Amino acid sequence: MTSQPPKAPTAMLLAAGFGKRMRPLTDFTPKPLIPVLGKPLIEYAIGRLAAAGVKNLVINLAHLGGQIREHLGSGERFGVQIQYSEESEPLETAGGICKALPLLGEEPFLVVNGDVWCDFDFAAWINNPLPENRPGRLLMVPNPPHNPEGDFGIDDGLLSGSTKPRYTFAGISYLRPQILTEYPNARECYGLGEVFAHNEDKMQAEVYTGDWCDVGTPERLNNLEERLRAG
Repeated sequence: MTSQPPKAPTAMLLAAGFGKRMRPLTDFTPKPLIPVLGKPLIEYAIGRLAAAGVKNLVINLAHLGGQIREHLGSGERFGVQIQYSEESEPLETAGGICKALPLLGEEPFLVVNGDVWCDFDFAAWINNPLPENRPGRLLMVPNPPHNPEGDFGIDDGLLSGSTKPRYTFAGISYLRPQILTEYPNARECYGLGEVFAHNEDKMQAEVYTGDWCDVGTPERLNNLEERLRAG
């Protein structure tokens, strides 16, 4: 009897931020729609998720969110189904996910920052589901110039606050809803960093050495485009 491949999870793309460091580009365009070689940044993530078999997406919206909804629509032209979680003001990463939990369901889900460009193959995680005793998994990358000290270390495949060397969180994670619903300091607006720190030595973590860029400033955007043009 042939075993069935793992079912692809739902994925959430975080797209509600102001993108203040990208101004003036983000004064009139939300950062996820900033073009990279003529293609909106968020479309790269959607395409990679769809290629890995992820069909159900949730996107949170706040700053200029109507433009994102208008551009992406239902997701049909990308081969996915998109639902939207509206925020009157950005609730930061953890707060935004908490608000969207009714759309994400009770199973583990992927989370991708809308301002990250990465050639990571999500199928690698889909084919390696989270163990029952792990609340989440983080993708880490070698520290970029703008974050030389890193965020966390990795000890025997688990996130560590004390182990060196330290690496930078890539903005890509695989989370169980309980990591948020059971977090003791949950509130309306807060970030994922403190949730991850609370779950040190429990969460899986791995280093990715492929192409990655946090498109946080116009300079980083220009560097990414130059690198992609070069092949």
